[in-house]
Amino acid sequence: MGGNNKESDPSLGFLTKKDTEVKLPRPTRVKNKTPASIQITAEQILREARERQEAEIRPPKQKITDVTELNDYCLRKRKEFEDLIRRVRWNISVWVKYAQWEESQKDFNRARSIWERALEVDYRNHTLWLKYAETEMKNKFVNHARNVWDRAVTLLPRVDQLWYKYIHMEEMLGNVAGARQIFERWMGWSPDQQGWLSYIKFELRYNEIERARGIFERFVQCHPKVSAWIRYCKFEMKNGEVGRSRNCYERAVGLLAEDEDAEQLFVAFAEFEERCKEIERARCIYKYSLDHIPKGRAEDLYRKFVSFEKQYGDKDGIEDAIVAKRRFQYEDEVRKNPMNYDTWFDYIKLEESAGNKDRIREVYERSIANVPPAEEKRYWQRYIYLWINYALYEELDAQDMNRTRDVYRECLNLIPHAKFSFSKIWLMAAKFEIRQLNLKAARQILGNAIGRCPKHKIFKKYIEIELNLGNIDRCRKLYEKYLEWSPENCYGWIKYAELEKDLIETERARAIFELAIAQPALDMPEALWKKYIDYEISQAEFQRARELYERLLDRTKHVKVWISYAEFEASAVESLDSAECLERSRGIFERAINHFRTSAPELKEERAMLLEKWLVVERKFGDLGDESLVRSKMPKKLKRRRQIGAEDGLEGYEEYIDYLFPEETQAPTLKILEAAYKWKKQKQSANDEEED
Repeated sequence: MGGNNKESDPSLGFLTKKDTEVKLPRPTRVKNKTPASIQITAEQILREARERQEAEIRPPKQKITDVTELNDYCLRKRKEFEDLIRRVRWNISVWVKYAQWEESQKDFNRARSIWERALEVDYRNHTLWLKYAETEMKNKFVNHARNVWDRAVTLLPRVDQLWYKYIHMEEMLGNVAGARQIFERWMGWSPDQQGWLSYIKFELRYNEIERARGIFERFVQCHPKVSAWIRYCKFEMKNGEVGRSRNCYERAVGLLAEDEDAEQLFVAFAEFEERCKEIERARCIYKYSLDHIPKGRAEDLYRKFVSFEKQYGDKDGIEDAIVAKRRFQYEDEVRKNPMNYDTWFDYIKLEESAGNKDRIREVYERSIANVPPAEEKRYWQRYIYLWINYALYEELDAQDMNRTRDVYRECLNLIPHAKFSFSKIWLMAAKFEIRQLNLKAARQILGNAIGRCPKHKIFKKYIEIELNLGNIDRCRKLYEKYLEWSPENCYGWIKYAELEKDLIETERARAIFELAIAQPALDMPEALWKKYIDYEISQAEFQRARELYERLLDRTKHVKVWISYAEFEASAVESLDSAECLERSRGIFERAINHFRTSAPELKEERAMLLEKWLVVERKFGDLGDESLVRSKMPKKLKRRRQIGAEDGLEGYEEYIDYLFPEETQAPTLKILEAAYKWKKQKQSANDEEED
């Protein structure tokens, strides 16, 4: 016993798992799997099943022949219903069937008693009231029905169906005053719009226009919505009261201009004026509404306005309507993504084409208010052009110089100069002040720029401005600051030296060049040395130029330096005769070739280049030159192949040009002969071993 209790499960009614197992019949093994000779279709199976189905058993029909049998039948049915009610008291359908059965027996008092008992159970069920009242109406108990309806609407005033049925009954009985009285009771509960509209339709059915107008007034007070006012206005228009209708529209606009459905009201008002042939009034309504309704809620309004202008407007009016429609599209785009600066540029361009200054400034102000969230220059590069365009608009189109100055100032204050800056803004602000003949303000802006965020462009432009003004001392100070900030900048050193050169300050220019080449790091040292050497040559200081070349060769042995030095000596005919120039040039070429042969033998291409240049120099001197001297040293060009490794691991070969110089030609030949002799010797020794 105890063991069974352990195995039993309370969730299974204290049965064991074994008791609850479903025992399925063991599947029969099919031995013969060949198809039967007679095939049975699904249709045949269904047909046979239907034929074998037994007939439905129905209770016999009972015929009542006298009063006694009827009373017994009624008593039995009532007992059944009462027993059922005792079991399921809250089931309303049982009460309804019971009452309807009593009604079918023409026992109306009993039926009423049952309806009343049902209402005591659940008087909030409006279906009970409806069926109760319909029973009374069907059997023409008008006062009883009126009593039921009255009690129903008193207890359930928020159920509109009860009011509708009650009013419908009174109207069918011709009791118009009673129906009106019921409507008034209903309106005291402030029903929804449909209730008010039903009351208005009721009055209009009896041509009570003034009463309907009074109800409309109460209706719009109870439901101050756009749809209610539009219905009121259309009612007045339908009755030919144009003045009253316009007055209603004006009152509605005064009350609901800021409503979220105001678009519908303005469209209806404009269409009303259009029907009345008041085209200018309709246009004014459209324009007023477009100015006051948020762009996101005015889509239908824009479409209607464009259609209106196409029908009634001139060319300018149509263009204004199209601009308004495009404006709406841009508003929608910038509302979805205010950081899309390209959309703002297009929107501003549209407003500038329209020419409304206030609207243009408003769009500019809204666009620049969308500051990039991160202080990284790449996010600001498009945004900053909004400020630039704003400033240019104020200066060139609006011609408001004070506002232009304010735009530049606000922009410069907004940029986080500690992290990044835009030299374009600083320069534009300074140029603007120069155009206004305010040099002090321009210098202040550029000085501020150099102090807060020095940039190459700012220094260059500031120096250019001062140079154009002829302020040499200021230029020198600016160059000093420039080179103090960026001492590796060869461009600055060269320009500073050129300034002194133009001023024929030879010693100052030379000193600047000397300072420049003494810097430990330079971005373009080759350009700086070239400028220095060219400067000395232009001053006819050939000895100084030679000294510079020698100093440069101490730093670098680049082939271009050797070639430049040799060509300089070949061209220095002003200080020496041609023969001496050629000898000096040959000496430098010899030094260069010896350097590449001994110190850098792998640089064969550079060595070949030197020899080609040397050959050109020899030809240039004509009879003095000796081409055979160079040709004896010229290398042979050989096309060779070498193995290369690819990224994917596959190896290949590439062709390249190799140079074979005269001193290298004998050594490879000897090596080949030696290898051939060795091979022949190995072959001979192998043959001797085979003979043994």
